[in-house]
Amino acid sequence: MIRIRRGKVTEIVTQTRELTEIRVEVEGKTEDAINYNFMTGPVRVGDVVTLNTTAVHMGLGSGGYHFVMANDSVQGTEVDEMGHIIKLRYTPCQVKCFTVEEELHPHRAKIQDFTSLKKTPVIVGTLHSMLAPAAAGVKKASGGKLRVVYIMTDGASLPIQLSRTVAELKEKGVIDATVTVGHAFGGDFEAVNIYTGLIAAKEAAEADVIIVTMGPGIVGTGTLYGFTGIEQGEIINAVNILGGKAIAIPRISFVDARERHTGISHHTLTVLEKIAITPCVVVLPRMDPIKENYVNKQLMKAGITLDHEVLTEDGEPALMYLIEKDIVVTTMGRSMSQDREFFLSAGAAGILASKYVVY
Repeated sequence: MIRIRRGKVTEIVTQTRELTEIRVEVEGKTEDAINYNFMTGPVRVGDVVTLNTTAVHMGLGSGGYHFVMANDSVQGTEVDEMGHIIKLRYTPCQVKCFTVEEELHPHRAKIQDFTSLKKTPVIVGTLHSMLAPAAAGVKKASGGKLRVVYIMTDGASLPIQLSRTVAELKEKGVIDATVTVGHAFGGDFEAVNIYTGLIAAKEAAEADVIIVTMGPGIVGTGTLYGFTGIEQGEIINAVNILGGKAIAIPRISFVDARERHTGISHHTLTVLEKIAITPCVVVLPRMDPIKENYVNKQLMKAGITLDHEVLTEDGEPALMYLIEKDIVVTTMGRSMSQDREFFLSAGAAGILASKYVVY
């Protein structure tokens, strides 16, 4: 069940057109909350709001935020007229979107007449923290000339506005447009599924390179198949079905305390061995020989080197580009210097992807 409480807005912390971060007094404490302006309308200091407090109460990884379900101090909000596709269907939070597949959408004809991605490179990651270094790799290797479009899946956070990374990357020109697919919403373009999302990225957003990852908040259970990053394999298959060039970012770390994530994570091994039934390019970053040997043994043991093309690329320029742009990235609370191979892997994928673009 949802844990619902009422609170009073005591402070506006930050505010954009789509999202307001607030402080609320709830159950005798002052705590953080997020209001999605496009869903529940604007909020002001003094407003009484209804909050979903479930995740914070359970100590889950929601960033320590409650979420505003309704502003009790506002009489009501109106929806715009365009769009007939509902996301978060049949829930109290169902939201209307104007998707590229709809007859009145200006890009409907491009979606309808699509034939192939024509070997457009599509970088497929698992964690949201892979997005910035992958995009940076593309921009660095191409001198900023290539157009990068990000597709956010519904494997984690659903509103794209929750991602500060996306906002910063767009502001600084590291990604050029966004597409939200499935029940994810809020992108520059909306799509019903990953297939039309890929088509929209190419045809409507005019991508030279496409990057696909979920939003913030991957779910993992420690079981073989029980993690939302398993979608990476299904997306690789979709890219190949549509005629793209699938490039997988392996999840690599040598500082994660969990054995199943040492070297190449069991997430990546499971995806590439069991889920991706069509071939892709797996990009390894340049590492010291001991780490490189460890990872290669993992790949060989899983049979991945037989089914997929494994290449090595220098990911360092991508990380330098992030530093030049003053973009700070972390994964699981660890910085680039603390978990270097993780970020080098994503950066290497971006650099390699730029080499597959046909000018």
